[in-house]
Amino acid sequence: MMTNTTHHFPLNAETGALLDGLDSLQLAWLSGYCWAKAKGVGLPAEGVPALATAVASAAAPLAVTVLSVSQTGNAKGVAAQLAERLRQANITVNLVAAKDYKAKKIADEQLLLLISSTQGEGEPPEEGVVLYKLLHGKKAPKLDKLEFAVLGLGDTSYPNFCQAGKDFDRRLEELGATRLLDRVDADLDFADTAAQWIEQVVSAVKQKAAAPAAVKSAVGSVPEMATESQYHKDNPYLATLLTNQKITARQAEKDVRHLEFDLADSGLTYQPGDALGVWFDNDPALVQEILTALELSGDESVQAEGKTLPIRTALLSHFELTQNTPVFMKAYAGLAGNPALNELVAKTDELTAYVQSTPPVDVLHDFPAKLSAEQFISLLRPLAPRLYSIASAAAEVGEEVHLSVGVVRFEHAGKPRAGAASSYLAERVPEDGQVRIFIERNENFRLPEDGGKPIIMIGSGTGIAPFRAFVQQRAAQEAEGKNWLIFGNQHFTQDFLYQTEWQQFAKDGFLHRYDFAWSRDQAEKIYVQDKIREKSTALWQWLQDGAYLYVCGDAARMAKDVETALLDVIEQQGGFSRDEAEDYLTELRENRRYQRDVY
Repeated sequence: MMTNTTHHFPLNAETGALLDGLDSLQLAWLSGYCWAKAKGVGLPAEGVPALATAVASAAAPLAVTVLSVSQTGNAKGVAAQLAERLRQANITVNLVAAKDYKAKKIADEQLLLLISSTQGEGEPPEEGVVLYKLLHGKKAPKLDKLEFAVLGLGDTSYPNFCQAGKDFDRRLEELGATRLLDRVDADLDFADTAAQWIEQVVSAVKQKAAAPAAVKSAVGSVPEMATESQYHKDNPYLATLLTNQKITARQAEKDVRHLEFDLADSGLTYQPGDALGVWFDNDPALVQEILTALELSGDESVQAEGKTLPIRTALLSHFELTQNTPVFMKAYAGLAGNPALNELVAKTDELTAYVQSTPPVDVLHDFPAKLSAEQFISLLRPLAPRLYSIASAAAEVGEEVHLSVGVVRFEHAGKPRAGAASSYLAERVPEDGQVRIFIERNENFRLPEDGGKPIIMIGSGTGIAPFRAFVQQRAAQEAEGKNWLIFGNQHFTQDFLYQTEWQQFAKDGFLHRYDFAWSRDQAEKIYVQDKIREKSTALWQWLQDGAYLYVCGDAARMAKDVETALLDVIEQQGGFSRDEAEDYLTELRENRRYQRDVY
């Protein structure tokens, strides 16, 4: 215990911070106040409000929440960068991911800085669905005391570019909140745009902040990056492809590959539910077709990632060549000088339909133009890795990681076309060849910590991948919880992915229930949502027993249809109204008992 003497005037850190927040006039006033107080002399009333204002300002710094709504980690990464910059500027920061954010708390926020990705057909990432529904629902709070700024991350190859960010931005304003800055939208190459936005936000927040300079944000508010491996998105691991096996029948319409990669000595670890990032090279034949259409030799020099490269090399490894966008179309029209093309890009609906059905190489065929190498490169977006749900549990496969990849193939104008990454993995990397990979965490798709809890896994097509990992994990741990798989594909005899493995899981007592929907094996198409309704009584009972629901697959159709079916079951079996069923499903989300991995 410290004993006061006439030689010491104790000031705790809080008092010191308060004093640091006062200007010279206020400090002078306070000095006189303290002297008068010590002498018992009265004080002029007009001096008190000025000090009270200063004290309140120092004691209650601006409350800033940085909220990330992330699917693959990009938004979370930008949020961490923003929080760190604010901390460096001595701003108190609450950094939080949407999965850990209590949606109703938004009514108490003072300044919200929101970074949101977009998935599917413009929906928010899974972890932001609860907040999104609250803001757009009947119970949306008034937010007239809130200031906010939004950064949207998206992909211009999709028609609803940055739609989730746009929706959050618009709805916050509609609920009475005030913009600190106008919304900013960023494409796949978001780093520079995000960095500029961060600096604008920091500058604006510093102007608003009433906190004393000595008040620091909590060091623990900015999470440390995992250091388990030196390999990540920007420094991928060169993994050996051990196995490339087709797991659909020879005559099947779909070509699905089971791929196995060696992770030995990489230090890379993963959990069931995580994704594998894959960097790839474009098809050399496609590159040549583009060069021929542009009448280029391939040796012309261009700039890519700060390097001077032959355009052939740049097109092979540095730029997106298979995904068309309205941005590409309009920029190309500006250079091509083609009246028909100009007319097309002026019609939004027609342009959208054309973009969705026509790869960039076929745009060059439909509307030929003479462009220089640099002009064409200026139209393209940087190459981005593809993410695939991991189809294995390390507890079962050791230092390997497995994928289930559907190879994208189609025809356009009589010419065969293919997906860039899926065809690379299926056709252009030999077994024992090497692929640049990294692990992408997905904390929003995790098995329950309690292995005794039942799980219901709903998926179609390659959406079965993470469920193979889930059951491998549960089997390796000898978890007692029951496992139910509801899986759909086209044909039982052609498209039953991992059939023998599921049969073995059932035999070993780790697949307790299974229902399959083979959409093309009868006149009437049957999908997983039909099986959900058909098994409504059992599904409701499993939910009453504490089951966790998982959905993996196509976001645009399958996931929406499944959610509608789940609401039907909850409404019917629970005796709820539709609104009550929605609330029940929302509660499952909040309790991490309803998780989706959709794309």
